[in-house]
Amino acid sequence: MAFLTLGINHRTAPVDLRERIAFTPDRMAEAFSELRAASGAGEAAILSTCNRTELYLAGDDDCAPLVLRWLAGFHGLAPAELEDSVYVHRDADAVRHMMRVASGLDSMVLGEPQIFGQLKDAYALSREYDASGSFLSRLFEHTFSVAKRVRTDTAIGENPVSVAYAAVSMANHIFADLSRNKALLIGAGKTIELVAQHLSEAGVKEFLVANRTLDRAQSLAGIHGGRGIVLSDIPEYLTEVDIVISSTASPLPILGKGAVERALKQRKHRPYFMVDIAVPRDIEPEVASLDDVYLYTVDDLRQVIEENVRSREGAAREAENLILAGAEEFLGQLRALDAVSTLKQFRQQAELRRDAEVEKALRALRNGADAETVVRSLGRGLTNKLLHEPSIQVRKATAEGRVEVTHWLRELHQLETREDEVSATPEKL
Repeated sequence: MAFLTLGINHRTAPVDLRERIAFTPDRMAEAFSELRAASGAGEAAILSTCNRTELYLAGDDDCAPLVLRWLAGFHGLAPAELEDSVYVHRDADAVRHMMRVASGLDSMVLGEPQIFGQLKDAYALSREYDASGSFLSRLFEHTFSVAKRVRTDTAIGENPVSVAYAAVSMANHIFADLSRNKALLIGAGKTIELVAQHLSEAGVKEFLVANRTLDRAQSLAGIHGGRGIVLSDIPEYLTEVDIVISSTASPLPILGKGAVERALKQRKHRPYFMVDIAVPRDIEPEVASLDDVYLYTVDDLRQVIEENVRSREGAAREAENLILAGAEEFLGQLRALDAVSTLKQFRQQAELRRDAEVEKALRALRNGADAETVVRSLGRGLTNKLLHEPSIQVRKATAEGRVEVTHWLRELHQLETREDEVSATPEKL
């Protein structure tokens, strides 16, 4: 079974490229169908977040070139536009990579917990579209177990630093007293929930939460004493807020330059602090060109995050050791499963040959043949049938210089090495 991971992330590609190959929920069914057909992989999973897009594939062959062409074509790009940003991990390296991702060691925010849930969602989608077979199921379940072990046995998750936390920390640098500022949060997912929590802890008392569904917006806003609105109401309330932080799964921008320009005029150019955490972006990039608007993307938060993760470096080293052990444990399980499968085939083959020889002997007995002669013939026939093909393959391997096959044969059958044959002296020869 060949296992492959192909993707891009915040280290290899800027946000404007990451957003172009992000998978939106409405195209997932299409993506799974096309990906498996194009790659020939029997099993597949897709992880798409603001910081990474990764494809996990299990099949009989290494399908990296096919997958790269498909990924580019699906998003309307030429493969050459992705080649410099794409990374590929295979087999054992791919297993270790998935475990590092789940544990937050490959994240922009070292040890951030959100990626664990995002990877679980990716696994759930794979199962929903019947794309996860025995290999990926075992791998995902084992990966989650290792990631939980990392969380439990190391300090990687202490003093949590997230993209949401970094966004709020940056707001503290723009405004002297956040208790005087009103925030508009666009979206109502887990990231925005964290943003709302951090803003509240930082002193923000007035919240607006805009979402596609009003019930969800009101539910989140109500926790912090705020108000929920639908996305179409944003222009009406934009003049009231100072902070705008957005994270949705929308394939198109939600907030445009024109709406912000009009709001600025009404606010008499009081400044806006905006953070667009979404990929694809929710706020048109042109908004950054407006005076009195401080617009940041997820990539701009890197410096804030790096300053807050140095304390986790020791925990990260401990986590890496746990991941190495977890990956080896999983690979050992695979080898054991492969051995069981091989032994099963070996036994089935031997039993078929035995049954053929026994049936031949029974026919001879029914025809009146001498019993002792039949039994001796049965023994010779069974021995010849069982040893014929292995003997041919051992002679062939030895002639090709693969002497380890002979050593394995001796070990398998506990054959003693005859020193006078193996280490013959010139006098004996």
